[in-house]
Amino acid sequence: MKSGFVSIIGRPNVGKSTLLNTIINAKIAITSDKAQTTRNIIQGIYNEKDTQIVFMDTPGIHKPETKLGKILNKESYALMKDVDAILLVVDASSSLGKGDKFIINSLNAKEIPVILVLNKIDKIKPEQILLMIEAYKDLYPFADIVPVSGLKNDNVDRLITVIKKYLTDDVKYFDDDTITSNSKYFMISELVREKLLNVTIEEVPHSITCVTTNFEEKPDIININVDIIVDRDSIKKIVIGKNGDRLKKVGTLARQDIEQMLHKKVYLELYVKTIKKWREKEKLLNELGFKEFE
Repeated sequence: MKSGFVSIIGRPNVGKSTLLNTIINAKIAITSDKAQTTRNIIQGIYNEKDTQIVFMDTPGIHKPETKLGKILNKESYALMKDVDAILLVVDASSSLGKGDKFIINSLNAKEIPVILVLNKIDKIKPEQILLMIEAYKDLYPFADIVPVSGLKNDNVDRLITVIKKYLTDDVKYFDDDTITSNSKYFMISELVREKLLNVTIEEVPHSITCVTTNFEEKPDIININVDIIVDRDSIKKIVIGKNGDRLKKVGTLARQDIEQMLHKKVYLELYVKTIKKWREKEKLLNELGFKEFE
């Protein structure tokens, strides 16, 4: 039996969550084309007969502008400690940028093996993959470099094979049928937030968070309430939409995914609440699940 913990790090929007979902073969992390979609640590458990890998999908490392942003960065950096390997995921379809170099520089002096994952190779030609490897290979002593497409499930099996080389434990941390350590309440909140990210305009997502406030399971249905928290009344109007149309659409899309996850009929009620500057309020952030990391 081989097991261990692996952190997935990288800039926002390089496809970390999509890659994790493909590895686990289930939707445990929400995805969106908006940056900083992942805000909390999403744990995904990969199981084989003689292998268990606990993956931790971290928030994208970025230049923080709010208290929330600083906490998210601390989460990402904290999870580069005490793991068996680090996956540094980069977008192979875009050029090497300052953000990638910043993260690579933060890895210096780390004794943990770092595997460079060149993601989104489905968007580029084979010869461009070689150019990307050349661009990165001398920046850091990477343990391995693996090109993949998380979206197309291309070469992901090779990535798993590579990761196995660095596992150091022989303990099974979770049951074979466990695919995530995140609670169903957290997953419900995240599914609602994903739909909001996908139907709202660019500046809206960063000012939104979601919290499951009620979960009442009955024999034939589950009643669920989710609060959508925004920081301005103007954002609240955008989320609700004309005659409530946008909120209804979010509710319908989220309910479908929640029913698929819970395997039961769901009645979902969404409430939009304005809490001014919630992203700067430390106590509230802690209550919402965003904890400071030492």
